Amino acid sequence: MDLKGKNFLKMLDFSAEEINYLIDLSLQLKAEKKQGKSQKDYMSGKNIALIFEKTSTRTRCSFEVAAYDMGANVTYLDPSGSQIGKKESIADTARVLGRMYDGIEYRGFEQDKVEALAKYAGVPVWNGLTNESHPTQMIADMMTIKEHFGKLSGIKFVYMGDARYNMGNSLMVTCAKLGMDFVACTSEKYFPESWLVEKCQDIAKQSGGSVTLTDDVAAGCKDADVIYTDVWVSMGEPDAVWEERIKELSPYQVNAKAFSYAKPGAKFMHCLPAFHDLNTTIGVQIHEKFGIDCMEVTDEIFESERSIVFDEAENRMHSIKAVMYATLGNVR
Repeated sequence: MDLKGKNFLKMLDFSAEEINYLIDLSLQLKAEKKQGKSQKDYMSGKNIALIFEKTSTRTRCSFEVAAYDMGANVTYLDPSGSQIGKKESIADTARVLGRMYDGIEYRGFEQDKVEALAKYAGVPVWNGLTNESHPTQMIADMMTIKEHFGKLSGIKFVYMGDARYNMGNSLMVTCAKLGMDFVACTSEKYFPESWLVEKCQDIAKQSGGSVTLTDDVAAGCKDADVIYTDVWVSMGEPDAVWEERIKELSPYQVNAKAFSYAKPGAKFMHCLPAFHDLNTTIGVQIHEKFGIDCMEVTDEIFESERSIVFDEAENRMHSIKAVMYATLGNVR
């Protein structure tokens, strides 16, 4: 599988064969690390730029550790460390950084920005998250499911909560391509856009999977292998949005009742951070304003044996290694 020079911007850009290749490469690289095998020569001498207009714990650490493990050098540009889109156009920034770096990661807001970087940089560009897409998370998520179930095809995957944006979109596309049965379980207001649903349903027909939208928790979670959720509100959104989302999405909280409909061996996944207790400043503020102790998932489920969220978090690093390694053309 030759992915040299290919950008990693959204899952629609990749075939099922390419996605499976990246998943298997991630598992291989993880096994090597666990065995203590040095990977320093895999990307030795490569220079990587990390542009973060939106900060993150897991994405930054995953890219940095992945790069260091494989012998590459990293420059981190935080929201104040770059003039991208301010004093310098995205096209100009891309052409400058492309002359200095072998690969560029971007984490921010508009999908158009990462697409523009890719258009002008001349080196592989990797999407660390935009409002519309989160492709590196997808490889980690599918890798984690394969570790626990031994397969992907035929897995019933239920996404609960706000399915309109990057996570809902990316998971629906990925599951459809890999022959999985994807369910968006939420109120109709929070369904993904109809054009993307229709496209994914067409893809699923070819892969042997399915795409279903439902507002019925019992029907949606029936015989689920995986139940997945994400935060309902992004940081910085006004109080009115918090109140609205909590009111409208509370029926789709991942809790013991939701899991009572799933298969006995069903697993819980979350891309993190999760509001499952009062051990964060935001958690306390939510409790004081709205009188709740958790939001999208209960602490009971989050801390249960069903939860594989920390396997999932670790796998961000291994999967990002695979994406960089493959697209920089160093795979032997």
